[in-house]
Amino acid sequence: MIVAVCGKGGVGKTTVAAVAARELSRLKDVKALVVDADPGGGLEMALSIQPKKTLNEVRKEIIEEAKAGKRDERDLAVSVDYLLAEALTEVGNLAFLSIGRPEDEGCYCKVNVILRDAIEGLAGRFDVTVIDAEAGIEQVNRKVMGEVDYVLLVSDTSTKGIRVGETIKQVADRMVKGEGAGLLINRVRDEGAVGTIKASTFLEVIGWIPEDDTVRSFDEEDISFFDLPDCPAVVSIKKALEKVGLLIEKK
Repeated sequence: MIVAVCGKGGVGKTTVAAVAARELSRLKDVKALVVDADPGGGLEMALSIQPKKTLNEVRKEIIEEAKAGKRDERDLAVSVDYLLAEALTEVGNLAFLSIGRPEDEGCYCKVNVILRDAIEGLAGRFDVTVIDAEAGIEQVNRKVMGEVDYVLLVSDTSTKGIRVGETIKQVADRMVKGEGAGLLINRVRDEGAVGTIKASTFLEVIGWIPEDDTVRSFDEEDISFFDLPDCPAVVSIKKALEKVGLLIEKK
């Protein structure tokens, strides 16, 4: 199962992805891939993971090889698989991959397609993949998440956040193979706001997360979310992830 966590910037999607990683790390029989697909690198900071190599560093190496004419397309694909394996950082039963910040300019469509296909192949080796997507709709719009099974939309209670979620859902309906999508409302101070949002959106609301000082303090003090206690926000996120079908132990 491949789940993409999407939403407007600043609504807390990285928190949801980090808690998903925390919960998956406790399912020792499950092999999980966690992808920080936001160039800002928020997920690697939330989990206190220092990646050995980023996806964009892999991309840069492949581009240099392509420019030098050292490899044909088949050889490039093999090289990408090898470099991706080098870029994985293992934490228990989890493998972590960071996209990093792009540093080069220009269009390298063939390289990007090879990379996308390689990542899809990589995800197939794991029971579960969680992608902390870039803010907004750009990654969905570029068809880089074609193999996603479920789009987990995260928003705070703001109208703008909900509308961005709706736009992502509409784009995802055309771009991704999976039919599942649901809205998880974050930073709820008044439960009545949840009812108001349900009445004003076509999105399926799969849960809501209360404002939680524990999560805020872990974020502010740069403490790994792997160490988060079972605070109200974590419990709420876990319930939503169970509803999505993400947290299923092997039998």
